[in-house]
Amino acid sequence: MDRQKINGKCYAEMLRGGTALLFEHSEEINDLNVFPVPDGDTGTNMAKTMDGGLCELSDGEESIGRVSGDFTHGVLLSARGNSGVILSQIFAGINEELSHYDEVGAKELVDAYKKGIAKSYSAVQEPTEGTILTVFRESIEYAEKNIDDTSSVEDFFRMHIESAKDSLARTKDILPALAEADVVDSGGAGYLYIIMGMYAVLTGELSGSIYKSPVEKTDKVNIDLFTRSSRLEFGYCTEFMLRLTDAKCDPDAFEISDMISMLEELGGESIVAYKMDDLVKVHVHTFAPGSVLSFAQSFGEFLTVKIENMSLGHTEEVKPKKSRKPFSVLAVAQGEGLTALFTDMGADEIVTGGQTLNPSAEEFIAAFDRAESDEIIVLPNNKNVFLAAKQAAELYDKANVHIIPTKNLMQGFGALSVITPGITDIDSLVESVTRTAEGVIGAEVTMAVRDVTIGGKEIRKGDYIAISSSEIKAVCDSSEGAVLSFLDTLDMDDYEIVSLFVGKSVSESKRSELTELIEEKYDMCEVEVFESGNEVYDYMIAVE
Repeated sequence: MDRQKINGKCYAEMLRGGTALLFEHSEEINDLNVFPVPDGDTGTNMAKTMDGGLCELSDGEESIGRVSGDFTHGVLLSARGNSGVILSQIFAGINEELSHYDEVGAKELVDAYKKGIAKSYSAVQEPTEGTILTVFRESIEYAEKNIDDTSSVEDFFRMHIESAKDSLARTKDILPALAEADVVDSGGAGYLYIIMGMYAVLTGELSGSIYKSPVEKTDKVNIDLFTRSSRLEFGYCTEFMLRLTDAKCDPDAFEISDMISMLEELGGESIVAYKMDDLVKVHVHTFAPGSVLSFAQSFGEFLTVKIENMSLGHTEEVKPKKSRKPFSVLAVAQGEGLTALFTDMGADEIVTGGQTLNPSAEEFIAAFDRAESDEIIVLPNNKNVFLAAKQAAELYDKANVHIIPTKNLMQGFGALSVITPGITDIDSLVESVTRTAEGVIGAEVTMAVRDVTIGGKEIRKGDYIAISSSEIKAVCDSSEGAVLSFLDTLDMDDYEIVSLFVGKSVSESKRSELTELIEEKYDMCEVEVFESGNEVYDYMIAVE
């Protein structure tokens, strides 16, 4: 018999089922890549985003509003990759409506999901149709037209799925690049698996209890590192999630800045605190966790608490407190070579990530806090990282965060070259950095992993391709040939510097031979060579 209403406990199980099916098909979704290169990560990003939401849920909660709020808080912080961020905004919009209910039926679900449409579209500066946005919007619009007062929750999801399948198939008709590559939109495919998993739990075909998070967790601590003769040197890493309650405060008027100030008065350091609706999440290093918890409990009740002795070798590194700087630079980089290079060029904080390893919004927020500056300049260095950085900046209120739209590591390299210490006019600096990044022409060279025709270029598995500005500029039988062919597409008389970032698999002889050829052919340009350590791209090229 179909259900007319679902509560929080049922909704939580449905979310677990959706996440389980998403994880099961994540590699399939990753492979729905327009370019035939081994860098697809949409399925992984969406699955980790969902997993972050599930980590915030409390067992047995009956109110769907509470479950939705907790889950949304988690997905907003764990969101990574453009599809992951859009997915988190979908659930944030849904939560705006579900937060008012203990249980809901089909009509309420339609209203909630419609808010998800508005929220997700507003998260993207220039929404592109033929993506997850279209699949979500069209499926909800179809369900809205066909739901009436007699419809069950199963009816809503059944119609939702039926339309989403059709919409996903049509993404090829909307985006020519998808049709040419013979793939559907990966984000839309990921969303379809989520709602199929939710529906399978609703109908009893799948149990949400089978979901086990495959996301790597912190290793066990070594308790022998702190003995009876030890002295507490580093304090405790204390984390908690607090539900603000009407009995103890006014949750709507509660200011997170007041809590941060009091935690500082109690001697807390490395404080990261967020508030969403009536939920507060806090991370703090303290020698007196009892005092911190007693203070926090004066505003509500704990949902989760974690206290770790930082002398026991936890993964979180204990760093000495830094003096606050006028501005700091945070760059996303991956590989020992680029990390070292960007640090040498003045990046104060490195967020590990890039293609196939997109950092979450929470990772950015933690880096913002480590920066301890009034102004923070962020170089995402990947178009699929930009939205997570932007979402983190919107959640952070302890500094002014400036996101520079660097779309690749080469633009980040160019941006760092014009940042110098001592500058006080932050607006002029941001303008200069943005302008410099936009002026860098970059390309990435890697091997094709499947046969495909894109932009009129016939590519075979094993060919080497040079990709620049989301276009394939060259196809060759060697990575070195692809580099040279890409440079041939440019009017090199307009440029002065060629920077070559060499990947992990390139031999010394190949690198030397290519460098000599570039220097000989373009003798008017200065050629710089760096080790990137990248495992996906043999070469990355920046031309300025």
